[in-house]
Amino acid sequence: MSSKRGSRFRIKPGGVLSGRVTVPGDKSISHRAMMLGAIAEGETKIHGFLQGEDTLATAKAFQQMGVEIVNDGKLVRVKGVGLHGLNGHTGALDLGNSGTSVRLMTGLLSAQSFNSELIGDKSLMTRPMLRVIKPLRSMNAEIDCTDKGTLPIKITGGRQLHGIEYELPIASAQLKSCLLLAGLYAEGTTTIIENEPTRDHTERMLNTFTHQLRREGSRIACDKADKLIGTEIIIPADFSSAAFFIVAATLVPGSDLILENVGVNPTRNAMLKVMKMMGADITLENERVQSGEPVADIHIKSSELSGIAIPEDCVSIAIDEFPAILVAAACAKGETRLTGAAELRVKESDRIQSMLDGFMATGIEAEATEDGMVIQGGQFDGGEINSHGDHRIAMAFAVAGMISAESMLINDCDNVSTSFPGFVDLARQAGMDIDYV
Repeated sequence: MSSKRGSRFRIKPGGVLSGRVTVPGDKSISHRAMMLGAIAEGETKIHGFLQGEDTLATAKAFQQMGVEIVNDGKLVRVKGVGLHGLNGHTGALDLGNSGTSVRLMTGLLSAQSFNSELIGDKSLMTRPMLRVIKPLRSMNAEIDCTDKGTLPIKITGGRQLHGIEYELPIASAQLKSCLLLAGLYAEGTTTIIENEPTRDHTERMLNTFTHQLRREGSRIACDKADKLIGTEIIIPADFSSAAFFIVAATLVPGSDLILENVGVNPTRNAMLKVMKMMGADITLENERVQSGEPVADIHIKSSELSGIAIPEDCVSIAIDEFPAILVAAACAKGETRLTGAAELRVKESDRIQSMLDGFMATGIEAEATEDGMVIQGGQFDGGEINSHGDHRIAMAFAVAGMISAESMLINDCDNVSTSFPGFVDLARQAGMDIDYV
C-alpha cells in the first residue's frame, strides 16, 4: 500500500473477499462508554474503544473538563469524577464532525454548574440542533443557538432541571439519549415515549453503570440518579462499519467472508433483514452477549440480489447503513424503493442527494424523492465520485468500485477516519484493490 495518506481513494474492480476480518469498535457504544465513565464514580475500563476522530473528540472534551483518561490504543481507562465533578472549560468544546457527541453532551452539560459552548467542523455547524434544544428548554435548561437552530450551542450552567414526559417527534436515538442523560440530573422522572424503535445502547449501558431505567411498551422512564458506578466495558465491532463488508461480500462473486465480534443489537441490525429480503446469504454464528450487548460473527457468501420495497419499519433501525444498502440495490435485479428516510437528508451530507449524484456519475439509473429514492438495478460504469466529505458515502462507493466496469476514484475521503480508521488497510486485507491517490 502507498504510504501517502491522501484524501482520495482509487478502487480497481475485481478481487474476492474472503477470510476473517474484524472491523473497529462500535462508534455509538464508544461515545456512551466514554460519557458515562466520565461521570461515574471510580474507574471505567473500556476495551475495543473506537480510535476514530469522532470518539476521540468526545474524549478530548471530557479531558478539557477535568477527567483523567489514559488511552494506550487498546485499553482506555477513564477515571470518573462523579455526576457533579466536571469542571468548566474556558474555551468552546470542539466536537469536530460528531453529531452524536454534540447532541448527547448538550443534554449532559445542560445540568452542570458551569457555562458551556459547543462547536464543530463546517459540516457539523450546519446540522439541526433544535430537536434537542427545545425539549431541554422544557426541562428548565437555558440554551442558545443560531437563528437557524445550528451550532454554536451556548449553555448556561446552574439550572435545576426537572423531569418531563416527552414523545419523540422523530425516530432519533441521539435525541432520546440526550434527554436520558439530562434526566440523570432532573428532579422527578423523565419519561420518553418512542413510537418507532431506535438503538438502545444508552439504556443498556446505564444498566451496566448500575442505573436502572423502567420500560413499559414504548415508554422509557429515567429517575434522577444518585450516582453511577464505574465498570468494565467490552465494545463490539461496529455494525455500521461492518455493513460495507456485508454488501461487498454479497456483491463480489466467489466471496466468502466472516466478520468477527460484531454488535448485532436488534435495535441496530435491520440491515440484515433488508439484505436477506433481497436474497443475501448471511448467517449469524457464535451468538453471545457481552457487556449487555448482543454480539455475533457474521458470515456472508456472495449471492444474487433482487430489488424490493424496503419496509419503513426498518428505516430508523438501519439509518446509518443506507449508503451501503443503496449500493446493493443498484446491483440488484429490478427496482428498489426506499421511503420514510427523510432523516438521511440531515446527516454529514444530504445522503439522498449524495448517493443520487454518485449513481448518476457512474451509470446507475435512480430518482430521488423527498424521503427516499427509487433505484433501477444495473451495472456501475466506474468513474469519479464526490463523497461530499461524508465518510459513509465514500466507503459505499468504494464497495461499488469492486464490481464496476472500470476503476472508481472517490474524492474528499478524509472524514472516513471519523468512524473507520484503517479502512483502506482492512479493505485490502479482505481482498479489495484500493489505495490512496
